[in-house]
Amino acid sequence: MRKMRDVPESDRPREKIAQKGAPALSESEILEVIIGRGTKDHDVRTIAREIADLMQKSPAISFDQLLMIKGVGPSKASQILACFELGRRLFDKTANVHRIVTAEDIVSLPEVHEIRDRRQEHFLTVTLNGAGEVLNARTITVGILNHNLVHPREVFADAITDRAASIICVHNHPCGIPEPSSQDITITTQLREAGSMLGIQLMDHIIVTKTSHTSMHDRGLL
Repeated sequence: MRKMRDVPESDRPREKIAQKGAPALSESEILEVIIGRGTKDHDVRTIAREIADLMQKSPAISFDQLLMIKGVGPSKASQILACFELGRRLFDKTANVHRIVTAEDIVSLPEVHEIRDRRQEHFLTVTLNGAGEVLNARTITVGILNHNLVHPREVFADAITDRAASIICVHNHPCGIPEPSSQDITITTQLREAGSMLGIQLMDHIIVTKTSHTSMHDRGLL
């Protein structure tokens, strides 16, 4: 394979982008632009080709896999993975991906909608990644009438498994009144403190009824 300096200037990836746009580039050429330059012993085109080959075998490339490629150090590996993640997030904005921004985004989830008119309290945990996208929504406990006890270890066990960056808790009030009780406030404080120790932030605790909801974050109770 020719080194980058031997490629005619008009055929180099950056020049192609300027003239034809990024869609005109091959995957290897896109990687060449991302990497920028190679090392003394490993030209950028060779490094890019090895990464492209790795992508063909396994689309989900890890940090350690990139480090095994000669000419790729921690800095370049981080740069490459950051570009991949940015592209994924931009793509997901046009796909059917639940990204949480407001309490209304949580309330619209099917798992939350299902518990709104239940006659027993259901306590759900919604796990989120660093982009605020839903990883999972699970029922943690089911109470008796309007009384539900939940322990932090039950709430955060699945969050740890999901490698979640944050969580949002949701439970219903069968009485139809979405006002937080003293017990709701107490458990929210306990969960916030437990999450702080684990490095998993409690973003909100939402109480839902059949027709309304209350965000404890919006109320200043979190």
